[in-house]
Amino acid sequence: MRPANERGFVVKQLLEQIGLRALRRTDPETAHVLGIKALQNGLAPSPGPITSDRLETHLAGMSLPNPVGLAAGFDKNAQAIAPLSQAGFGFLEVGAATPLPQPGNPKPRLFRLTEDAAAINRFGFNNDGMEVIGARLKSVQSAVPVGINLGANKTSDDRAADFSKVMAHLHDVVDFATVNVSSPNTEKLRDLQGPSALAALLAGVMEERGTTPVFLKIAPDLSESEVTDIASVARNAKVDAIIATNTTLAREGLRSVQAGEAGGLSGQPLFIQSTRVLAQLSAQVDIPLIGVGGVSSAQQAYAKICAGASAVQLYTGLVFGGLSLVGEIARGLDRLLARDGFASVSDAVGSRREDWL
Repeated sequence: MRPANERGFVVKQLLEQIGLRALRRTDPETAHVLGIKALQNGLAPSPGPITSDRLETHLAGMSLPNPVGLAAGFDKNAQAIAPLSQAGFGFLEVGAATPLPQPGNPKPRLFRLTEDAAAINRFGFNNDGMEVIGARLKSVQSAVPVGINLGANKTSDDRAADFSKVMAHLHDVVDFATVNVSSPNTEKLRDLQGPSALAALLAGVMEERGTTPVFLKIAPDLSESEVTDIASVARNAKVDAIIATNTTLAREGLRSVQAGEAGGLSGQPLFIQSTRVLAQLSAQVDIPLIGVGGVSSAQQAYAKICAGASAVQLYTGLVFGGLSLVGEIARGLDRLLARDGFASVSDAVGSRREDWL
């Protein structure tokens, strides 16, 4: 007979599969809200942080039980940190947070592309604002490191200053903070990825960070010369990690009827493009990299690590695989590392970079 805790975990997995089938028949944004509520009510699988000697990872001064993280955008308002920290992740990123609350773009603004295992969103940094999010972060207990994605208000006259303002307010309640200039859903935000604008923005954030590690999240829609420029700026600014990449504006090869919707595309179609940018960065910087874009299996997480990532993040994969996918990826990654004779994640980082260049 199975122990009670194991039986409870199996029951939660079954409930998750039933819930996923129901949510797929629901409007995507409504389904997302219901998913957060299910987490808050303890209805999701909760194996706790998954770890092993091989999986244990050190990133920007943080100790992670494993290198599989939650990407920003899933828990925008830091409402489900405690249950998410027990879902198998090695670290979490919440937000984006802006100085002032804002509703984001008009609905509908989230589209499920089932045929492509993808999603398109044009949320526009809808969030409760740094004051409310900060209060939640201060009061919550997490089993793994938690970071905040920094954003700028759509109506701001000085978006670069917004990033510094959020950093100043939240730096002492998070383990890391990410400068997000790569969302395609706030007009002209990606203009801040230009070398001079990005250098100035990062300098302002660094002045306010205290001792909190600062990450930079970049877009996948970059030429090789633009990647080189960003690598130079990141080195000079001494950022602690680079997240590659955010969503894409590209639409090649999609089959879903909603493929033409405006916004950022995430999920499987982004995997190759984002991994190539990751590998290009890996060849140019010694800064730790976090691979994001199309991770929905242990093999894909492993491919990003071998391309140069010290850790990975996922979000859209959870839409189709549920939270139990996190444990599957972490355990599968452990097996892949063992199969290839790697004693740790760090030993595998960049081992197959040339395959992507």
